[in-house]
Formats: sequence, C-alpha cells, structure tokens
Amino acid sequence: MSAAVSTLRQPAPGVDKVQPRHKVRFVTAASLFDGHDASINIMRRILQASGAEVIHLGHNRSVEDIVTAALQEDAQGIAISSYQGGHVEFFKYMIDLLRERGGANIKVFGGGGGVIVPDEIHELHEYGVTRIFSPEDGQAMGLQGMIDHMIAVCDTDPAQYAPQSLDGVKAGDWRSLSRMITALENQVIAPALRQQILDEAQATGVPVLGITGTGGSGKSSLTDELVRRFRLDQDDRLKIAVIAADPSRRKTGGALLGDRIRMNAIAGANLYMRSLATRAAGSEVPESLGDILAACKLAGFNLLIVETSGIGQGDAAIVPLVDCSLYVMTPEFGAASQLEKIDMLD
Repeated sequence: MSAAVSTLRQPAPGVDKVQPRHKVRFVTAASLFDGHDASINIMRRILQASGAEVIHLGHNRSVEDIVTAALQEDAQGIAISSYQGGHVEFFKYMIDLLRERGGANIKVFGGGGGVIVPDEIHELHEYGVTRIFSPEDGQAMGLQGMIDHMIAVCDTDPAQYAPQSLDGVKAGDWRSLSRMITALENQVIAPALRQQILDEAQATGVPVLGITGTGGSGKSSLTDELVRRFRLDQDDRLKIAVIAADPSRRKTGGALLGDRIRMNAIAGANLYMRSLATRAAGSEVPESLGDILAACKLAGFNLLIVETSGIGQGDAAIVPLVDCSLYVMTPEFGAASQLEKIDMLD
C-alpha cells in the first residue's frame, strides 16, 4: 500500500462538500513537457464546483509560469498534474522558487497516477510539497474527497498577510501589491488606508484601457496582442498591468479564471497580471475594481489594461472606470440595427 494513502475516506452519499470560510484561490496546470491535461481539467472543474476560484494555466507549464501566476494571483494553493517523469525535480524546484520569492505559505498539491511512486511521494512530502495524491488515495477518498482535503488545507485567511501601509506597493513590490489587491477584493482593508489609496491614485495620471464585449469574441486574445505590440514598440520599457475579470457561479461561488491561457506576451519583468472573479457584483466587473485599479496606479505602472467578463447589449459598467474603452464582438452580431442597441457604444 502506498505511503501516501489518506486516513480520509470518500464522503457518504448526500454529504455536503466542504464549505470554506474564506475565498479559496488555486492555480492549476499540467507540468512542463506534459500534454496530459485530462486529469487536471477534471480536478479544476470539481474545485470550481466546490466554490474555489481557479486560475487555470493549461498544459505544458513551467515552474516559472506557475510560481509567477501563484504569486501575482495571491493564490492559497497550487494543483499540478505531472506525468512526464521529471516530477521530483519539478516539484522541488517549485518549492524552492516559492520560498525564494515570498510564497512559502502557498500549498502545493500534485498527482501523476502510478508515475509518481511511493518513495518519491515520501521524498516530496519531506521536501515541503503539501500532498501528492497516489492512485490509492483516489480509491480511498474519491475525487470529491481529495478536492475537499485540498480546500480544507487552503482555507486560510489571506487578511493575515495584508500590507498595513503603501510602502511596499509604492516600492514596486508586486507581492505586496497582490496582497493589497486581495485585501481590497475581500473588503478587509482598513478604511483609512483605502481612502489613502484612492486619494493618491487621483494624482498619478496613469491611463486605463478597458476591453469588454460579448463572451468568446476574442477579448483575451486582443489584450495579449495589444500587450505584445506595446512591448515591441516601446522596447519593453513600459510597465503594464492586466486586470482580467471572469464571472462567478451563482450557486457555488466558484469561478474559472482562465484568461491566462490566452496570454502569451505577459512573461516579462515589467508585466503583471491579476485575475478577478465578479463574485456577488451582479455585473461584468467586480465591486472592488475601482479600488484595485487605484492600488495598481500607485505601483509604478505606465499602463493598466482591464478586461471584463462577457457582456450583453445593456452592460457598460466598465466605462466610468477607464479612460478609453474598446468593445469587442464577433462578426455574427445580427442585423445592423443590433449595433444601435449596445449601451456601451452610446
């Protein structure tokens, strides 16, 4: 029997899922040189259905990609599937990089079927990986049981890491910025500090571009192309932040924050990206977006780009928050008179 078999067991029929006390965020991906993404797709969908906000990166992702995303997204957990045989080095490097960059609090979970043998599981646990799930774990716990375990372990209060001043943000410390954004998003920031952010942001003059439109029209692809062209035209001198919103599920509160999958030009020292769920906003933009943009303006960026979740004809919530807005749509919008009905184009 595997050394990693859990004492937890599969929940009895009818038993509710784990109900986290805090918003839990995971970064999910398949490891570098690994195109086997069926298992991680199943696990991240169950995470979403269980109320977690999932920043999914897709397959063939390096440790650098995953750690950078986890730090910028201020995730509590990372979940990786790895079937490529280099899992020991891969997970150890991930733990090293997290510790080096101020992410030692982020929990790392993994799985690889029978590819990761019991001795390697034990070695990785000793090194600092939170949990490598074995085939025996799957038999004992079931898929929902493993997800419940991950959520329970990561159900920590991110407010404990919230900055108490703007010093780190103004110094260009993006880890501090990420934690400040989390505090603003969760509405746990001190009122005086929030007001200071709003007051000082007004004097910065940092331009904000808003990109919105119907779902599936290519907003993320356009955002990525704009970033690429800004980088090429300005010889990578501009510091650019991309804030991307995706809808939350009404029943569970979970969300797929998948815009990073489409982003190929955001890897660089001057590029920052943060994914947001709309949560209970009832709109295509989160309630805290204005506060979050204000915090980003103080972090030394030259340009902010905001991408909303998909919208309909009557939605224009992004307009008052940005200096310039773009509406993206597919060619199949119907009759020409349909254009006259779009509120944002008024």
